[in-house]
Order: sequence, then C-alpha cells, then structure tokens
Amino acid sequence: MKKTSTVGKPNRTVMVLLILGLSTIIFPLYMTVVIAFKQPSEMTNSISGILSLPKVWSLQNFREAMEITDFWNSLKNSLLISVLTVGLSILLHSLMGYTLGRNKSSKFYNFVYLFIVSGMFVPFAILMMPLAKQTAEMGLANWFGVILLYVVFYMPMNIMLYSGYLTNIPLALEEAARVDGASTWLTYWKIIFPIMKPMHATVAVITALAVWNDVMTPLIIMAGSSENTLPLAQLNFQSQFGTNYNLAFASYLLSLIPILVFYLICQKQILNGVVNGAVK
Repeated sequence: MKKTSTVGKPNRTVMVLLILGLSTIIFPLYMTVVIAFKQPSEMTNSISGILSLPKVWSLQNFREAMEITDFWNSLKNSLLISVLTVGLSILLHSLMGYTLGRNKSSKFYNFVYLFIVSGMFVPFAILMMPLAKQTAEMGLANWFGVILLYVVFYMPMNIMLYSGYLTNIPLALEEAARVDGASTWLTYWKIIFPIMKPMHATVAVITALAVWNDVMTPLIIMAGSSENTLPLAQLNFQSQFGTNYNLAFASYLLSLIPILVFYLICQKQILNGVVNGAVK
C-alpha cells in the first residue's frame, strides 16, 4: 500500500490551538482599538453596543488623553528610565553572567550565582516599604533611584539568561585570544560581548517590557515628585467613582506604540537567540 506523507501538513489539533491562542490576542486588541475611538455615549450595557464599531472614527479621545497625561513629558521620563535601565542591564549583567558562567566549577562562584538567582523568588511586596524608606533617606526617591532598583531587580533573571547562553560559546575562542596575548577584559569585550548579541536583544526586550509597564516601583519610590511615567500618568483616568475607559484605552494604545516598535526592531535577534540557545 502507498503511504501518505504527512510532512508539511498541519495537524488539526495544532491548528485549533493556534486559532484559540490567536483569538486571545486579537479579541483584546480589537476591544482596545474600538473603545479608544468610541465616544462615551456609544458605550452601552449591551454586548452588541460594546463590540460594535465606532459610529465616527475620531482622534478626539487621543488628543484629550495626551493632554490629561502630559503625554510628551511622561513619554520622555519613561523612555529615559527604560533606555538607561536596558543599557546598564546589558553592560553589567552580561559581564556578571560571563564571570559567573565561566567559573561555575568553583564553589564560591557557584554559590554567588545561586544566591543572586534566588532573588527571583523574593516578592516585591516584601521589599516595597523598606525600599521606599531607604531610598528616601538616601536621596534616591527619584528616577535615578528607580533605575538603580530596576537594574538590581532584573539582575537574577538576566544573569541566568547570559550564563546559560555562554554554554553555546566554545572556550576555544577565549583560549585562542589568550594565546594571542589578549587580557580577560579584552577577550570579553572584543569576542564574547559581540557574540552574545542575540541574547542582548532578548534581555533588552524582556527588561524594557517590564520597566515600561511597571506601575508599582515608580509609584512607591517617586511618590510626591512632580515627575510621572506613562503608567503613572494613566492612573489619572481612574477615580473613586469610575474609570473613563475611552480616554484610558486611547492612552494605552499611545503607550503601546514605542515598545511595539522596539520589539519589531529586535525580533530577528530574539529569534536567533532562541535558535542558538536550543542547538548545542
């Protein structure tokens, strides 16, 4: 009997799961766009009223949202915090990951690695009030203090990613560099750091997404200051008696654009990092 090849044919179960997974992304995005363009008078209690398209596609909600949130100033603060956090994380965490990853055979370095990575299991709620008091006493209750805390908070995960990625980089490259007279620092900066470019992109996107969307850390640390990040400014849409969903969703779409563009730029490098990390 002639066998039928199934290579290249999508599995029906897989297709169903993909469609279900896609719907969980498309539907919330559709609701966000529709509500952002609607007027409050179009928001009814019926399902059809909520799901229906706007009668008039107007940018009025976006203009009002930008005024209420002081959009450009809040965007500047969010970009400043995110860019500096990502830059410091890539420089410091990659160096620490390289040092710890190449010396795991040492009991001391292995202990330091496990100690740092264990920080992933410490909930922020436990550290919240002590950090708020400590940063205030040290004069760090500002965007600079927030950046320092972010660099520390994401250190465990990033070091684990970098040290794991190092297993795909052969030691022969470093040994050849040392034979040519390169120091450890020169070997890292000229050889290892460029090779880890895909992981840099992965760490950058993961860290940037976490920082960009974070509300609690700036709210606790920067409380009382006149500077707001975009997530903090968007709290203005929530009051004791309700939420202006039309303006809030318009503001959410505006804040989504920069981080979405950043992800699209780094997407190719992230895929390379996943592939290189999977093949030994």
